Amino acid sequence: MTAVIVVGSGFAGLWAALGAARRLDELAVAPGTVDITVLSATGFHDIRVRNYEPDLSACRIPLADVLDPAGVSHVVTDVTGIDTAAHTVTTSDGAAYGYDRLVLASGSRVLKPAVPGLREFAFDVDTYDGAVALQRHLQRLAEAPSAPAAATVVVVGAGLTGIETACELPNRLRALCSGNPRVILVDRNPLVGSDMGSSARPVIEKALSDNGVETRTGVTVDAVAPTGVSLSSGEQVEAATVVWCAGMAASPLTERLPVDRDRSGRVPVDDYLRVIGVESIFAAGDAAAARMDAEHLSVMSCQHGRPMGRYAGYNVISDLYGEPLLALRIPWYVTVLDLGPAGAVYTEGWDRVVVSTGAQAKTTKQTINSERIYPPLTGIRADLLAAAAPELQARP
Repeated sequence: MTAVIVVGSGFAGLWAALGAARRLDELAVAPGTVDITVLSATGFHDIRVRNYEPDLSACRIPLADVLDPAGVSHVVTDVTGIDTAAHTVTTSDGAAYGYDRLVLASGSRVLKPAVPGLREFAFDVDTYDGAVALQRHLQRLAEAPSAPAAATVVVVGAGLTGIETACELPNRLRALCSGNPRVILVDRNPLVGSDMGSSARPVIEKALSDNGVETRTGVTVDAVAPTGVSLSSGEQVEAATVVWCAGMAASPLTERLPVDRDRSGRVPVDDYLRVIGVESIFAAGDAAAARMDAEHLSVMSCQHGRPMGRYAGYNVISDLYGEPLLALRIPWYVTVLDLGPAGAVYTEGWDRVVVSTGAQAKTTKQTINSERIYPPLTGIRADLLAAAAPELQARP
């Protein structure tokens, strides 16, 4: 039997698998001819971009609910190696999976540099498990006898995830702790939201102020301890909680491919999501650097990961059967940043021009987070395959 392996079950991996199943249907390939298998470290499709929210109950979707109806196999395992010459993928349990075509959609992870105490004492919202660990930690603080700085949180990294996390935390702390909440956002850049441009930055700064979030910019964290952080400025910030949101890198599995990677660790792909210089392997999502237009590469976001997955799935099957491939181009780019009780900010274009703010932008963000980025949950094969069409959604 011909084997298509998809590594990863995030936004790119899920849609690559469903897109491949859809393309098999379109080509009227007889059942049992091609086996599509998803290898993933978790048995879930996690709505990762919602991990900053206080309620994670809707953020995990069992893979069985969305892959089984489409006839896609899935195995919970950690992929540890890719042998491009032998066309095999190996896993931590010693298993080996042969492939005729491979889609690498192993995602990304938060960067954790060699800061003393970071790995031992800091939390993150990079994964569902990490976000749950933070929740449990905050709950334990609330249930314990009052302690110094119990209601103080330091968030490190004032990029999109750090800003969303910091804006959400004051209300979470008020609901849990008896003391006055204090949230401090730390970043090495001189301005918060440095990637958001001059149009959105004043909106973000005002939202942080309105939410009661303090900022420390132009500084780095020298050390993390159970009682707080030491900053490069010499300031010692007492805090019972540190949340690390500083920087992202592609999955280390990209290192297994014999190609040059970009500074984020992503592998280069062509217009059809084929890894340049490696036969029979496609890549999508945060593991791949794909051209979106004449000037811009993809960013690590579900906005790009989902269509990259759909196109990779379509193309990997088309490639198997010698059919024409579809080039991916996304002619628009938007950013919708949640600002907690202060609403949100919605921008369009790579220069991130503000289109809406406050409650109006918040409605857009909530629609994205709760509807737009979800697969159909009907359990109906036709619904899942229809949603996997290699088509671009309109702007939200």
